[in-house]
Amino acid sequence: MMQPVVRCADVERSYPEIAERISRMTGVLRAHAIGPGDNVALMLWNSIEFLELSAAIAAVGANPVPINWHLRASEVQYLLQDSVSKLLFVHSAALSEIAMTVPDGVDLIEVEMSPGLQQALGLPVLDQTQHRTLESWVNESAPVDAVSSSTGGMGVIYTSGTTGKPKGVVRQPVSVAQLERMALTVVDRFGLQPGTRTLLLAPLYHAAANTTAMIAFRVQADITIMPRFDAREFLRLVDEHRIEHCQVVPTMFVRLLELPEHERGQYDLSTLENVTHTAAPCPPHVKRAMIDWLGPVVTEYYGSSEVGAIAWCDSREWLEHAGTVGKPTFGAAVRVIADDGTEQPANESGLVYVKPAEFWPDFTYLGDDSKRTAMEVEGYVTLGDIGYVDSDGYLYLNDRASDMAVAGGVNIYPAEIEATIIAIPGVRDVAVFGIPDNEFGEVLAAHIDVDPQFGLTAESIRADLRSQLARYKVPRTIVFDNALPRDESGKLFKRQLRDQYWEGAGRKI
Repeated sequence: MMQPVVRCADVERSYPEIAERISRMTGVLRAHAIGPGDNVALMLWNSIEFLELSAAIAAVGANPVPINWHLRASEVQYLLQDSVSKLLFVHSAALSEIAMTVPDGVDLIEVEMSPGLQQALGLPVLDQTQHRTLESWVNESAPVDAVSSSTGGMGVIYTSGTTGKPKGVVRQPVSVAQLERMALTVVDRFGLQPGTRTLLLAPLYHAAANTTAMIAFRVQADITIMPRFDAREFLRLVDEHRIEHCQVVPTMFVRLLELPEHERGQYDLSTLENVTHTAAPCPPHVKRAMIDWLGPVVTEYYGSSEVGAIAWCDSREWLEHAGTVGKPTFGAAVRVIADDGTEQPANESGLVYVKPAEFWPDFTYLGDDSKRTAMEVEGYVTLGDIGYVDSDGYLYLNDRASDMAVAGGVNIYPAEIEATIIAIPGVRDVAVFGIPDNEFGEVLAAHIDVDPQFGLTAESIRADLRSQLARYKVPRTIVFDNALPRDESGKLFKRQLRDQYWEGAGRKI
């Protein structure tokens, strides 16, 4: 059996090579006086260095702070200041955007990018460095054998900021026992073990992808890293490397299903044993199509950066409870609370409160403990989702509380309408939200990305909706928009769409 490796674009490293590099990186961190409790920012594309540096930072008891490389200079400056990061590792291609706005007191180390990585990202190949590079530091640093006995923190993960400025989620340092229990959970649900062939394709700055990647790294799985997701390249890599496991987001399912069926059939995907999705709602017809294509290997979990995975379901469970996001497992629990504070019975909607598994570390928000306190009731916290639990204990989500529209005193959940619109042939993406109205307070607007070949019109979409939904759920305003603001984890930034309608309307957003 071949020894597992980690590969990305044109770079491949064995685990013994990686172990030595991490020990040298630990020396680099100590040379910059990084120790327990410190924060170290990583503004990196998916790469082997992302995993190596994350492990080295944890080894000295510090916290990695992944930064979304999509962010502009002012946004990066805010995160560096808010997290009080002492050191920033940044890929060469991102330097020109942020170098002039890095706050005083933050040391900057450039991370060079291989030609293959730059090519995979569609970036011009850079042949000149601008700052002291990671590799120069690593080459000069002696391996450090004795590292902190602490496992370090689990990192400071910033939420995507869909309702305001990003918030830093700070989780308590984990004990070795907790880490082992978390790893066993991943092994149990994902089948990740030493040598498992896994494909990392979601952005590693996202909590779900980051956690799974680091556990795969710790157990020494055979890891293939995609710099950025591409549907055809995904199929090619699964076929070439006989991939057994991967974690995706629903927008990736959509992109895969858009490929012609004859093209999809050219690749052997029979080695896939577990395709897990999370991070955003998956339209039921999309998930059913993926199960029909890949077989009963599609699993799902519901959770967040704050509380980890709460509920899980496999393909069989989902087909028996279509639309569910899973059932609480590993000691996690769910309660659904009505507006009056009472607990709702089965099949009645309310605000969803969750209690994480006992081995998941507690959390707070960086610099804002009061927000953490305000979201808790009797040990349960709410993530802002509205939903219900059926008589079998499976959780279903209606929508985000912040997305709910109130028209003439009637609560309307845009997610239901989005699921109906996305099923219309020719619709590629959709966002539905409330906009101001003098008579009803709010009415619905829909921004829809359509394939022009299908000839869809606003009226044809309304006619389709009227045949399936109550008339008050049919959007009054329909805008065709081929640039809906989603990040690579599938998060939809409705605020960016909604704000243009509510600006000056006096609504609390």
